[in-house]
Amino acid sequence: MTSLHQIRKSDQRLHDIADAVGGVLVHAFHFLALFVIGATTVWSAVFAFRAMVAQGGATIEDILLLFIYLELGAMVGIYFRTNHMPVRFLIYIAITALTRLLISHASVEHKADLAILIIAGGILVLALAVLVLRFASSRFPSVAAPRERTDRAVDQAPETG
Repeated sequence: MTSLHQIRKSDQRLHDIADAVGGVLVHAFHFLALFVIGATTVWSAVFAFRAMVAQGGATIEDILLLFIYLELGAMVGIYFRTNHMPVRFLIYIAITALTRLLISHASVEHKADLAILIIAGGILVLALAVLVLRFASSRFPSVAAPRERTDRAVDQAPETG
């Protein structure tokens, strides 16, 4: 019986070691991926800014593009600190992208058409989604581990979108 007990004990130790090594590898990949995404966002923003400087000015579309980069950077920072993906930031990015598309379309077409209504409707739906998410997170807060923060902590952070 003792050999069976030793086998089970050895098996448990092996599983514990594998879990520990796996956890370290997952965290290392997590940090590497966040660094790459953050660096790519900064790199893209710098090149967009350089293009604006080279053309001698910035359009409203260019400025909205910089806001998209700002939201992506904020989202990466919050995810890095809290291990929570703030879905609202994705919606803010989508709203900003649709606003950019709306301005671009209106500046080219110079007339009201169905595309403008569809884009504006999309912005309205996304804005309502943010309202629902904020209401739900305040009414039904999630339970977080001690190291993590809930969506409420993100709500109290200064908004960038």
